Amino acid sequence: MSVHEVPDGLMVSGFRTRRSFGMGNLSKQATIAAATVLAADGLVGAQHPASLLVSLPLTGAIVGLAAVRRHGMSALAYYWAQLAWRRAARAGNASYRRILLPQPYALDLPGVGASSALISAYDPVSGRRIGVVHNRSTGRMTVSTLLAPGGSLMAPTGAVRAGIRTWGEVLNAMSTNEQIKGASVTIQITPGAGEALADDVKVRRRPDAPRLALDTIDELVRKTPRSTASVASWMSVVVDPSATTSPPADLAEQVGETLRVVDTLDMSGTGTDIVRRATPTDLRRIVRSAYDPEVALARDEQFEDLQWGECGPVAADDRVESYAHDGAASASWVLEEMPRRPIPYSALLPLLAPGRFQRRITLSYRVLDPREGEAVLEREISAAEHRAQATAEVKGRARWSQKADYQRAEQAARQVAGGAQVVDWTLMVTTTSRSPTELPLALQELKLAVSGTRGIRMRPAFGAQAAVFAAGLPIGYHALVQ
Repeated sequence: MSVHEVPDGLMVSGFRTRRSFGMGNLSKQATIAAATVLAADGLVGAQHPASLLVSLPLTGAIVGLAAVRRHGMSALAYYWAQLAWRRAARAGNASYRRILLPQPYALDLPGVGASSALISAYDPVSGRRIGVVHNRSTGRMTVSTLLAPGGSLMAPTGAVRAGIRTWGEVLNAMSTNEQIKGASVTIQITPGAGEALADDVKVRRRPDAPRLALDTIDELVRKTPRSTASVASWMSVVVDPSATTSPPADLAEQVGETLRVVDTLDMSGTGTDIVRRATPTDLRRIVRSAYDPEVALARDEQFEDLQWGECGPVAADDRVESYAHDGAASASWVLEEMPRRPIPYSALLPLLAPGRFQRRITLSYRVLDPREGEAVLEREISAAEHRAQATAEVKGRARWSQKADYQRAEQAARQVAGGAQVVDWTLMVTTTSRSPTELPLALQELKLAVSGTRGIRMRPAFGAQAAVFAAGLPIGYHALVQ
């Protein structure tokens, strides 16, 4: 049995992109805007007919750009993002240089992490310090848990199925807790330079072993230094401690309420083991080594005295399709579309395989509460039905893709009626090279990994490289939580 030939019980399906009802490929908002502009053109043209020579071609061009798709988005949105980035670059807002500023701006992380602050909380149960990231602008707090994922490729089918079912129960628990706003799971693979493998072999190597065995292990150490990699995984939960009938009075009580809410999530049985709650030193290491990969293997003592703002880059430049930081360079891709067919549970394995460059894979979740999820599906069913009817009135019959989309929306509604939850989620991948000249090689490696998933479509995060880079770090920023 190959990696992708798995039993039907281990296939995952039910992915669907939200689609509002609009004219042609336009969204509902774009259709309303186009109708409003055309009506305004008609009113103005009734008084000044010559104005139609300018307004109608301009309106048609804008509507055409809104209808044409590029990289999974409307061409109008794509070019608008390009224009917005160029304006920000000319204003100097796309570059960051760490300088001394008066409080409260001193020692802040750049970009979306500027409003975050690291709080060191004491856990009386474990006797350790726990790092809690406080978003000063929203009041939300983020707690990260270090995980040790176990391999499931060789696990029994029943164990894998139980892990998938248990993870669904964890998401279900999030939907019924109003204080949990979102969660993300990140796996970071950092390639080793071969020292760890060579050191381990050197200690265990016996001079009296057979010559063939010695030659084989020496050749393995010499030819496969990049096969070694350190894997770090963590889960970050975003909590609003004030979203309760009796909100905490001060910051200390908010931290205590946040830790209590996170402790209600039971990860046992999901196929992963909980190492511990991330300490302030753990968070400093993760953030600092992401911006500067050269310190990834440094000792913990080098991170203990760092201020939170010092964990960020000394200098960074946000570009359209890349992000330069502290001599390194990164490129982030985001999910464009999931396959419409069932996929094996191991579909992300090519992205998780170690390579020459550091890679960070983040799955972000926002579980809708039952009422919101039901309302979303009702709108989706109505929109799918209206699209099919509109096409049938024009062409005589609806397209098969529209009929299939309507059936998928109905199937999702039946699953929700049976107790399932609606989850907004996205996938983000960041690859980092230690020098800008190696970034094209890192991108080539990433493209091969994405193509290996056999159906998952991803695209560069145009004009949002710094934000997507930060979304994979435990700094309190969640891409789906407003």
